[in-house]
Amino acid sequence: MPTGTPPEKISPTSLDDYLEVMSKAVFQSGMSWKVVEAKWAGTREAFHNFDINKVADISDKDLDDLANDTRVIRNYRKLAAIVSNAHKMLDLDQEHGSFQDYLRSQDDFDGTLNMLRGDFKFMGPTGIYYFLYVVGEPVPPHEEFEAKYRK
Repeated sequence: MPTGTPPEKISPTSLDDYLEVMSKAVFQSGMSWKVVEAKWAGTREAFHNFDINKVADISDKDLDDLANDTRVIRNYRKLAAIVSNAHKMLDLDQEHGSFQDYLRSQDDFDGTLNMLRGDFKFMGPTGIYYFLYVVGEPVPPHEEFEAKYRK
């Protein structure tokens, strides 16, 4: 997001919502937010509006096709990460009773950050901060986060 403009928060109603926000964080890793925003409508379409079950069913052949699809950012590793993250999110939702319970299973931001980094692909500190902020989970003040994690 542009400096000084906080992203809009949502109230997730399904795993699809969590997957979409996480996927945006994955694509924004190392990229201009403007590029991600410009491609987002096509990305949503290519990923079945982030229907988590449909994303989890994306095959290697489908990934090869997506890597050549001009609607999306054609980074194969990031595209594959979205599919992997969908599988992991479904597993964690089942294991914890809800994905929100999984997100709240740690005592603090550092614990949650480390847990998410271990469980999901292409999720670094900034992407995790963005993800948690947008889905309405507790995060430290932005200045505090910047001072600790963006050295």
